[in-house]
Amino acid sequence: MPDVLTLREAAAYLRLSERSLYDLARAQRLPCVQLGGKWLFPRTKLEHWLAAQAEGPAGEHRPDPPPILAGSHDPLLDWAVRQSGCGLALRAGGSLEGLAALAAGQVRAAAMHLRDPDTGAFNEPAVREDLPGRPMVGIIWAWRAQGLILPPGNPRGLHRIEDLVQPGLRVAGRQKRAGSHVLLVHLLGEAGIRLEQVGFLPTPALAEDEVAAAVQEGRADVGFGIGAEASARGLPFVPLFRERFDLVMARRHFFAPPMQHLLRFARHPVFAARAARLGGYEVAENGAVAFSL
Repeated sequence: MPDVLTLREAAAYLRLSERSLYDLARAQRLPCVQLGGKWLFPRTKLEHWLAAQAEGPAGEHRPDPPPILAGSHDPLLDWAVRQSGCGLALRAGGSLEGLAALAAGQVRAAAMHLRDPDTGAFNEPAVREDLPGRPMVGIIWAWRAQGLILPPGNPRGLHRIEDLVQPGLRVAGRQKRAGSHVLLVHLLGEAGIRLEQVGFLPTPALAEDEVAAAVQEGRADVGFGIGAEASARGLPFVPLFRERFDLVMARRHFFAPPMQHLLRFARHPVFAARAARLGGYEVAENGAVAFSL
């Protein structure tokens, strides 16, 4: 093995995805240098870094990350975290961003809705790839409806994913590391549509409510997002996909007070009532273990 590794070689050596290693390198979380637009990794320093990450003797753990729940934005989750007083801070940035922060040890848990295109499974394949060998658990938060958020009257007559290629159509979408964007790319691909064929707004929405706001304010003719945000603004909604939204964390953090407090609150009737008022949610499985690694 050479003394200096490329991104691909270092990812293979650490058994990480290239995406996860890139995120660690960009955040300067491991020894690396960027030269000529390429990331390079000194192998010896990388070995020392890897050894330093290992946990100590049995029963001894590295310090816990701060009580931050990163990842995908969800209005029901935002409300429940505030109302429950669980002590978790929210850091929305998309499913992939949350997964990278979780892998880097920066946050306590990640909110995710990533569907594997090969198996159809939600979240577990991505966690296995980015956190190999780590004892992780995925807890179901809710099932959500994703689809087209439309202006009143649906003046452009939009009903299918194929309709997004209409000439002159202004489409509100999410940032590239958001689970909604990953899903939209998948649905477009299944329909034989290239991403560049869709007339997205120049600036992507960084949260679900921004998608619906763009449609309501007339800045977009349609948005791809969740039914709850369409309902909150009284906008028409065409459901296209049912997805599972999970909270992913290390097993030991599942039993810690912040997460247990949040999940206990979600068992209260007020939580189910809130989900019903928002619309677009199925919460009967809330708190169930989706996967354990």
